[in-house]
Amino acid sequence: MNKSLIKKVLYIISIILIICFIVFTLIDYSKYNESYSAPFSAYIFIRCLEFILPSIIVFIIAKIIKQ
Repeated sequence: MNKSLIKKVLYIISIILIICFIVFTLIDYSKYNESYSAPFSAYIFIRCLEFILPSIIVFIIAKIIKQ
């Protein structure tokens, strides 16, 4: 595959992961009840580990391929 195509695909994956983070955080917020034992910030932290961290890794890989 062409490096340019791989770079574009990795950028798209990174953007999709960020969009998923936003969507799932909004879903968690709509379902969150104050009587839950964990604070809402814990839910955001877990979503960051699931979506934002992989997005950053994919973005960095795309930057490395660009060079």
